[in-house]
Amino acid sequence: MTSTRTMHRGPTMTLGGIRWTWNNNSKRKKQMQSESIAALAAALSKAQASITGALKDSSNPFFKSKYADLASCWDACRKQLADNGLCVIQTTTHTDAGVMLVTTLAHSSGEWIRGTLPVLTKDSGPQAQGSGITYARRYALAAIVGLAQIDDDAEAAQARGREQKPDPEVLAQIAGAADQPTLLALFKSLDANTRATHMDAFSARKKELT
Repeated sequence: MTSTRTMHRGPTMTLGGIRWTWNNNSKRKKQMQSESIAALAAALSKAQASITGALKDSSNPFFKSKYADLASCWDACRKQLADNGLCVIQTTTHTDAGVMLVTTLAHSSGEWIRGTLPVLTKDSGPQAQGSGITYARRYALAAIVGLAQIDDDAEAAQARGREQKPDPEVLAQIAGAADQPTLLALFKSLDANTRATHMDAFSARKKELT
């Protein structure tokens, strides 16, 4: 007797010129996380309590805006994750639809959760592929950890509205930071408005210490 397995198709959408169809099979859903994530969730909660956000230290000349690059995203959460037995693993896999980034958040207990994100590029050249993977890694890391960029539009608007000027004492502390961990500790000790006011100084000092 021959048995057949029915594949239940989920929602379909077109993104980047590619038609994506999600599989609604229950087995497929279970593969996105371990049987239990209780220990992982507890550890992630502790890690997130000490994660303040990623510093916007890179510029996009086309849009004339600043953003937190992949290195800044890692700097903002690497220690907090490690201190709580967590790690992030990012790999790629080839599918019929193209390259897919697979991001896994794992805990020392063996528990894990996973997410996928399509790598969309303008062409198949190595430079475009590399840029697309880096872009996807940044957003996938932020999503699975719960990481936000510090200097958002609302925060910057508040700082501009109050016309705050850099504090000479804070600038001296930034300039006196001997390494990136010291600079990060100083950044975390300040309130959101003070951070926004001194963002350029923090970014400049961070690049000097890199």
